[in-house]
Amino acid sequence: MRARAILSLLATLVLIELAKLLKVPVVPINRPGAGMAIGTDSVVKAKKDGYTILLTPNAAVISARILNPESVTYDPLKDLTPLGLTTRTPILLAVREEAPYRTFGEMVEFSKKNPGKVRVGTVGTGSVGHLNLEMINTLTGANLTMVPFKGGAPGITALLGGHIEGGAFSLGALSSHVKGGAVRGMVVSNSFPGYPDIPTLTKLGYRQNLLGVWVAFFAPAGVPADVTKTLAAAIEKVAKDPVIAAKLVSFGILQDYAPPEKLVAEIREEHRMVEELAKKAGLVK
Repeated sequence: MRARAILSLLATLVLIELAKLLKVPVVPINRPGAGMAIGTDSVVKAKKDGYTILLTPNAAVISARILNPESVTYDPLKDLTPLGLTTRTPILLAVREEAPYRTFGEMVEFSKKNPGKVRVGTVGTGSVGHLNLEMINTLTGANLTMVPFKGGAPGITALLGGHIEGGAFSLGALSSHVKGGAVRGMVVSNSFPGYPDIPTLTKLGYRQNLLGVWVAFFAPAGVPADVTKTLAAAIEKVAKDPVIAAKLVSFGILQDYAPPEKLVAEIREEHRMVEELAKKAGLVK
């Protein structure tokens, strides 16, 4: 599931409940473009009254600034006020069931001995999947080769057809193929209900986990403190709603609320990681 589809689903489920709590209509306005920087910038420049807020994935406030600095004029920690992280969509590295390696460790060792023989599809250069492959190669010495596709669907089709050996896509997009036995999960960015046997990198003893996709709410910087407090409280309640959580999990989305202060810390740490990985991948100087 791509970021736009995730936002559409959250708009359907989360914003309805948010409107009930705030007792005002909450109308989603989709403003795509420039890695979601256009929509983010419109909120940065909106009135500071709390009636315009942002629901965005991490790419718009982290990757876009690093990979497309000419399109991003804002600093999320200066020009936006974090209101709370709501969900995470795990990224799964999976291989075809008939692959000669059964575990992540075996795949790493195979790739070292067979350079270029483990080709892994992603949704494109600079995507979270691409950065994750760079992370794996850096942490383990693996020799995984990234193959970019224009979206998850063609990449998964190539994986199932044997044109590539692996794929780094959202768990939701791969889940039916994992359950059907066509592909096998090697490692996932976040543990997920129903997949206890697929480890994270930290469970395997590495110092950090793969990057995933998270979605959070922000307000323009300068919104009055009492307004941001009201918004943050309502967002926390919706983000912890077990009914919404049950609906989201069927789409491969994990409800995982984090308050504003933890969101700030995560943005800072992820920005550091993405910048470092992007430089190693030759995406930026």
